[in-house]
Amino acid sequence: AEHPDAALTVWAMDEHRLGLHPVTRRIWDRRGQRPTAWVRRRYQWTYVYGFVRPTTGQSWWGLVPTVNAQAMRAALAACAADRGVDAQHRVALMLDGAGWHTLTALVVPEGVHLLFLPPVLPERQPTARSWPLGDEPVANRTFADLDALEEVLVTRW
Repeated sequence: AEHPDAALTVWAMDEHRLGLHPVTRRIWDRRGQRPTAWVRRRYQWTYVYGFVRPTTGQSWWGLVPTVNAQAMRAALAACAADRGVDAQHRVALMLDGAGWHTLTALVVPEGVHLLFLPPVLPERQPTARSWPLGDEPVANRTFADLDALEEVLVTRW
């Protein structure tokens, strides 16, 4: 009732880890041939913060080096600024109960209201369904370093 004339949209948010540890997918090959995909297992990661509006499919993606309250705050602020969220254009943001989402130190931009999903229902997270599609540009590929991986992600998303 504080802003009765404000427009309200519902978005969902989730994080996804991608790195030098490869994402593998099934691939086709000629009959009688065994398909191969080169992999080079290394353990360096980057994280994708994904914001999706389930009713329209609109999305906003951000790459961050880690997941914590500071990265969450920066992603929230960047997405809210990009989408024009303010007192008259509000967002109800569905997200899981990860520790950095629930910290009292988390600064939430004006106009963003956090709605936490129950811990027993991760399959209800709309953003999580988009990760297999987001993995496609990097599936069955190896990268020299995180910069090369991030370049592909930025170009293809």
